[in-house]
Amino acid sequence: MIYFDNSATTEIYPASLDTYVKTSKRVFGNPSSLHYLGVQANRLLEQARKQIADTLQVSNEEIAFTSGGTEGDNWILKGTAFEKRSYGKHLIISSIEHPAVKKTAEQLTHFGFEVDQAPVTEEGIIDVNQLAELIREDTILVSVMAVNNEVGTIQPIQEISTLLEKYPKIHFHVDAVQAIAKIDTQKWLTPRVDFAAFSAHKFHGPRGVGFIYWKKGRRLQALMTGGGQEGEQRSGTENVPAIVAMARALRLTFEKINQRPEHLNHLKDALMKGLSTYDKVTIFSPEENSAPHILCLALKGIRGEVLVHALEEKEIITSTTSACSSKKNTASSTLAAMNVASALATCAIRISLDESNTVAEVEQFMVVFDQLYQRFSKIN
Repeated sequence: MIYFDNSATTEIYPASLDTYVKTSKRVFGNPSSLHYLGVQANRLLEQARKQIADTLQVSNEEIAFTSGGTEGDNWILKGTAFEKRSYGKHLIISSIEHPAVKKTAEQLTHFGFEVDQAPVTEEGIIDVNQLAELIREDTILVSVMAVNNEVGTIQPIQEISTLLEKYPKIHFHVDAVQAIAKIDTQKWLTPRVDFAAFSAHKFHGPRGVGFIYWKKGRRLQALMTGGGQEGEQRSGTENVPAIVAMARALRLTFEKINQRPEHLNHLKDALMKGLSTYDKVTIFSPEENSAPHILCLALKGIRGEVLVHALEEKEIITSTTSACSSKKNTASSTLAAMNVASALATCAIRISLDESNTVAEVEQFMVVFDQLYQRFSKIN
């Protein structure tokens, strides 16, 4: 099998899985308990927090644990909205955000908040000047993803950070789920970024766990009330085995960070070069300002789900753009924002790579794709 759907989820590192199993067996106390089993669990929890903070070069108290990227995005948007509503009820997101941001922002409109969407260019990059025009006196939050999950465009976080220096009261949130360990941290975790969301299963950790970066001094309303965990901001017994396994996966991922972009770019360039020779293939991912692990393309006249299943029959796993929306058989919202015609957008598929992928797999993909291209050409 060739697995080219790493943006949907990555395979857990064996070492991370081993950490999860051993922690589950040996450290089963509740980290809020006073006895030695609870103290042991709490010590591991805080060690994991420190390890993550050290990896990102932030302070321990700026890391809060969640169940993943969706919860992180929800917490930051809703927590900002309800914490700062006395200052304003206007939020800005980009037109290509993940549903975790888009649908959360839409939900907030039912509570009296206003949401504007910053447009993107035809390459899927936010126009910072147009974003600036949307800022109002009552704007309380700007939310922009670092790397688009569908086409892989790298967003101008540094330029937006510079713009927002003039607006210190506005919370700046970055969805960094697809960016961590794929592009340079300095490109998305600037000093002006107040919050960022992460999900462990995007960097070879377990599913169902994640964390947010929360800049010291910024305030959010509590996500869940109850026992007072996570500084009384997210109540509920912490999933210590998953958190410890996540911290290990992040450390292992960053240990390989120096060679990863070069390897992924080599694979992606080979795919783009091969696919560009086909008349009916359109490549949506730009050559520049694009993350090394995501490639979005369409075979004209063949719906994305048809091509995905045809590849699957040959044991090549891909997806139709966002995994969260793939079963709905709808056109990509990102491609729509890029002014791609709906008929072509419904043909889009996403290839997403990982450091475990090889040149041989890319070559095999091209052999299979050529066979499918010839077959579909006879039909269409």
